[in-house]
Amino acid sequence: MKVRFIRSSEKKRIESALKEQFGISKLPYLLLETGKEKIRGFSGHLSKEEIAVLARIANIEILGLYILRHEHDFRLTLDATIALKEQISKNILEITDEQLQLWLRGLDLEIKCGQGTYIIKQDSYFIGCGKSNGEKIFNYVPKDRRIKRN
Repeated sequence: MKVRFIRSSEKKRIESALKEQFGISKLPYLLLETGKEKIRGFSGHLSKEEIAVLARIANIEILGLYILRHEHDFRLTLDATIALKEQISKNILEITDEQLQLWLRGLDLEIKCGQGTYIIKQDSYFIGCGKSNGEKIFNYVPKDRRIKRN
């Protein structure tokens, strides 16, 4: 797997975009890009140089937590919405208990709202991120984290 360290200038641009989009001002991680537009955050004690040396010695498949995907805008992962919940203050969409049951089963929600990416929240729990086309919110809960349908 190809891993690219994200430079501090690029990290600042990402943080600026996340501040505008979700109110997130600081990503307390070393950022790495892996795969197609996937950005991972590493919060361990290894430096970039130490990680590079380790990568030459061993095959590093995964490093850090998958936190966001950069497409036209940024879409936070379920783990990132939980890890960064104290900072999230914009584009939050509150859902009902009934909608939560549909969401956790991987279904899209019929909710009319503006187009864009929203953080999905139920009560005090952040439960992921979805994209709206104005008529519905598209679900991005990974299949292995969904409640199986009966």
